[in-house]
Parts: sequence; structure tokens; C-alpha cells
Amino acid sequence: QVQLVESGGGLVQPGGSLRLSCAASGFPLGEYAVNWYRQAPGKGREWVAFMSSTGGSTNYADSVKGRFTVSRDNTKNMMYLQMNSLKSEDTAVYSCNGGPWGKYWGQGTQVTVSS
Repeated sequence: QVQLVESGGGLVQPGGSLRLSCAASGFPLGEYAVNWYRQAPGKGREWVAFMSSTGGSTNYADSVKGRFTVSRDNTKNMMYLQMNSLKSEDTAVYSCNGGPWGKYWGQGTQVTVSS
């Protein structure tokens, strides 16, 4: 069964950090590029970060550049999103995406940035 399962979300104060994880099963995550997306309340889905299959290429939305870092461990079929200097506007449900043509999605994990 193909699955992407996120974890690591939660409540954090502005300026804090969180590390999101995404565990893949049922397919070799390492053969495909991966992305992180987020959706804030009342807004559409927003692309956050990209990493190539080998990890040699990354790209970030301007809104998170310099604060977020995407990584992966293909030996563990895992991907990660390190989020630093969090702001209230980063509050959203974060989802991982991967597989052929990006067809697989996780269920999402809630990140709330609030004092």
C-alpha cells in the first residue's frame, strides 16, 4: 500500500523551529523528486519546497527562503522539512508530495505559530 505520512507538526512560538518528517511506504521515494506544500486557513495550497531525487537540487518559495530547509534520506525512504524563524504566517497544514509525476500525497500535519 502506497503511503506518505507526515509527522512533527505542532504549536510553536514565533521565532521557534520545527522539523517535519514524511515517511514513504509502498514505493521507492528515492527515485523521485519531492515537494512540500502548505495550505493556510481560507487559502489555496501553496508550494513550499522542492528537492530532486538525488538531493542535488533544491528550490524554495520566496516566503520561506533562508528559513526552511528540505532534506531527504533515501536509505530510510524519508524526507524532512526543517523550519526555523517561524512566523505567524507560516501557520498551515503542511503536506509532502512525491512519486511518479507527484501523484502521492500525505494527509498533512498542522503547524501553528502563535504566542
